[in-house]
Amino acid sequence: MRILLTGAGGQLATDLAKTLSQEELTPLSHAQLDIVDTAQVKAAVNAMQPDVVINTAAFHRVDDCEADAGRAIAVNAHGARNLALACQQTGAALLHLSTDYVFGGNKAQPYSEKDLPRPLNIYGVSKLLGEVMIHHILPRSYIVRCSGLFGVAGASGKGGNFVRTMLRLAREGRSIQVVNDQRFSPTSTADLASKIAWLITTADYGTWHITNAGEASWYDLAAKTFQLANLRPDLSPTTTAAFGARARRPSYSVLDHGRLRALGVDDLPPWEDALSRYLNQIEVMSPL
Repeated sequence: MRILLTGAGGQLATDLAKTLSQEELTPLSHAQLDIVDTAQVKAAVNAMQPDVVINTAAFHRVDDCEADAGRAIAVNAHGARNLALACQQTGAALLHLSTDYVFGGNKAQPYSEKDLPRPLNIYGVSKLLGEVMIHHILPRSYIVRCSGLFGVAGASGKGGNFVRTMLRLAREGRSIQVVNDQRFSPTSTADLASKIAWLITTADYGTWHITNAGEASWYDLAAKTFQLANLRPDLSPTTTAAFGARARRPSYSVLDHGRLRALGVDDLPPWEDALSRYLNQIEVMSPL
């Protein structure tokens, strides 16, 4: 299978490149392919003639999106549109990564793929616009919503992921406050990459929710990280309101795996197991 992977170098793209190493894979970083540039996208897809394009490129610094809505919409919506149009012209399928932040947090149970999105922030709005454009343009497309990613490569666009940030702060001896009133599903990029590798072999297009099993608050994730890493920092919970982030976040954005469950393939491990494996891996590869 010929695969074009955008956003190469990011934490999910890095694990996808490993998982798909037996395929005819062309990973392109932002420097090599700016998905906002319509001509660049068309030329790249035409030249490579992939069977499927996997788009991990995004502007995902949530608070920065509030200050630069134009860039968020350009990358997350119009960039997605550019890829969908290029795939339409060449006959390629498109798998596009989206987010739990398309939801508004007004439920007390996991969101299904059929629930109505109601984003609270510019990031969520821009990702939802990208979803809508892809659905409108390209029937042969997969939208994969995920949540709270952590991977060995870190999050290049964010200067590191949450888990690495917590480890760094703890080892610096810092007092740490983490919000305890936002619930989601922490997710390993390695586990997500494995499920994406399976999904693109199917013709089951449309929207999918793929996360590790279970749910947690950011405080829960920090506390479990420190427990597994045998660290005992000064950790305390705080509220979203007290933290005062620029962008609003949903208080509850856990994703239900209805479509995976219907096919009997909802076998992603609990997030605690994924976190343990991740911590063992980063300690071996690059001790912090």
